[in-house]
Amino acid sequence: MSIDVIVLVAVLVILAEVSFLCVKSFSKIRQKSGKRKVYIDSSALMDGRILAVAETGFIGDDLIIPRSVIREMQLLADGKDSSKRAIARRGLDNVNALERVVYCNVDILQDELDRTPVDERLIYLAKETRGVICTNDFNLNKVARTEGIDVLNINDLAIALQNEYQPGQKMKLKITAKGANPGQGVGHLKDGTMVIVDNAARKVGQEISVEVVRFIQTSSGRMLFTKRS
Repeated sequence: MSIDVIVLVAVLVILAEVSFLCVKSFSKIRQKSGKRKVYIDSSALMDGRILAVAETGFIGDDLIIPRSVIREMQLLADGKDSSKRAIARRGLDNVNALERVVYCNVDILQDELDRTPVDERLIYLAKETRGVICTNDFNLNKVARTEGIDVLNINDLAIALQNEYQPGQKMKLKITAKGANPGQGVGHLKDGTMVIVDNAARKVGQEISVEVVRFIQTSSGRMLFTKRS
């Protein structure tokens, strides 16, 4: 074998080793920066709001629906209780709808269909993969937290996002400009929410007392309509 061939073989071996190390390092980086595994239970699926949240694109985690959870809903959907049948069928529809959401990755986990209670299976899976559980079930929520597992509760999310200003509520507001319609004044809350005040066009630069009439939430923001009190 000539020296040139030996050198060529040595170079190829070195390149192969470097490539292997690069791929290995890249895999580790991906693992460290990987998405959370969110295990969804039947209560969250039958509630349906998880679908609405997913469709907004806010969920960047991997959503995992164990086959045991689907079977649990199937049993309810085939049961004698008409109200539970309807809710369970809605949950099954939501599974199909979630799989079509382009903003998140949904996997159906082929777990064992044995006699293990579904809640216990979810806790086991979350602990094994350092994942989290998405549930509206009070008891599962409590047990998971005692096991050191993070819980995503749609009810908690709804409370955090609910409107803090209700019709009839009064507040102090500084009028900063005239509104688009005759007689209207405009002010802003500390969080930037625009407040429209009837009969306040002449109060620009003044702080007045207003009463909330209605609240509007849109994709472009939220707005309060008020009147002078």
